[in-house]
Amino acid sequence: MAAITMRLPAVRRAVGPAAPRGGEKHLVAPGDTITTDTGYMRGHGTYVEEEKLIASVAGAVERVNKLVCVRALKARYNGEVGDIVVGRITEVQQKRWKVETNSRLDSVLLLSSVNLPGGELRRRSAEDELAMRDYLQEGDLISAEVQSVFSDGAVSLHTRSLKYGKLAQGVLVQVSPSLVKRQKTHFHDLPCGASVILGNNGFIWIHPTLEHKDEEAGGFTTNLEPVPLSDREVISRLRNCIVALVNQKLMLFDTSILYCYEASLPHQWQPAQLDGMFFSSVLLFQSSLHFPYMDQGHSQTRGGGGDRSGNPTEAAGSGGIGHLARSSHLKSQHGSS
Repeated sequence: MAAITMRLPAVRRAVGPAAPRGGEKHLVAPGDTITTDTGYMRGHGTYVEEEKLIASVAGAVERVNKLVCVRALKARYNGEVGDIVVGRITEVQQKRWKVETNSRLDSVLLLSSVNLPGGELRRRSAEDELAMRDYLQEGDLISAEVQSVFSDGAVSLHTRSLKYGKLAQGVLVQVSPSLVKRQKTHFHDLPCGASVILGNNGFIWIHPTLEHKDEEAGGFTTNLEPVPLSDREVISRLRNCIVALVNQKLMLFDTSILYCYEASLPHQWQPAQLDGMFFSSVLLFQSSLHFPYMDQGHSQTRGGGGDRSGNPTEAAGSGGIGHLARSSHLKSQHGSS
């Protein structure tokens, strides 16, 4: 009979947390000393005192050659060229729209940076400027791409593609930008019958999957056809899955959202059981995948939700089912149970 060796928990070797990729990143709090080497240059989120490089914000240390900076955990969105964002029109100005994109300053969408209805390629005239409010007005939600970043941090957007433009019916969920994983594409048509736009700025748009898109509209048409109850239930369930993932500080991308959605399908929940059931679904899918909290782009980042208190928030869309984010998911669960 083979001998069995047993050890008490007190004598077991402690296993520390996994080292981040590259072995260089680590979390710091305000006032922590990052390095005493005077050969490093001071970057954002740091300052020098008594020949020591000290962190001024709580976040993850990032090094680029000799430049050291600290990426804050709960910061507003800092735009980068090529980012996909979801924003809300806040003001119509001369030849431009002001857009709220969860950044420190309002973003700018120029009239020359949008497609004209019908896909016309020509100079913008005075008639186009007078018709700007017919294209986009205050309160409209749009998807766009970051074209450039100004010296003060403001972002310039463009919608010169058929996949960008005005958003019609759906649900907007606001989370921390640090929880959205950077990917090659942020437009996902999920097999459950809904589509998700994961904005790098922390704004996530959930809407029914369109069978066909009107290419002649230039991204300005609004589909106000009634959405079936089954699609609304799918959208509500996806919204709750995203909120549950955010509460557990898990990265958001198409696979994590879809796996959490599939783990929630066996359950038909009552309104009072929503939080607990979605929490159990997140634990189930996390244990089956050994899903990490963060990925390389946000190593060890543990940022919270979308508002300043760290909780995820949601807002109504500009179409007929915008109320889903607040109450429709409860009504749909009553109807299905």
